[in-house]
Amino acid sequence: MSQATSHATDTQITFLNGTYAEALALTQEARDYVALEERAERKGLKPADQLVAACESMRITTRLTQVMAWLLVQRAVQAGEMTREDARRPEHRLGAQEICETSDLSAPADLPPRMVSLLSRSHALYERVSRLDAMLDVRTGLDV
Repeated sequence: MSQATSHATDTQITFLNGTYAEALALTQEARDYVALEERAERKGLKPADQLVAACESMRITTRLTQVMAWLLVQRAVQAGEMTREDARRPEHRLGAQEICETSDLSAPADLPPRMVSLLSRSHALYERVSRLDAMLDVRTGLDV
């Protein structure tokens, strides 16, 4: 492997590890919020807003689950545990776009600020990983 190829691979692994660490931290934060705060905050909302909050909580969970699964596949490729071709199979790609890409924070619901923050950050992370996933189709030799 040439020095330029090695440097590019090191940069890709560092980027992947940084994105993984960010996703893991956000997943843990969302887990703590749902386990410790969300129910109490939801009780203070109007019934219609409680329903919106429950749905949006599931959207956060779905986004982060999809992102973590995709990143684990990429880590498996980097570790030589999975081939790039296997990683391109539909079941290993980023999924649930119809749920995860939606970001209507202008909805009339009065959501708690922490939930709004988790929605925004999970959406930004999902969109970034979605662009990386799309790159698998653009360049056949891409190592994400």
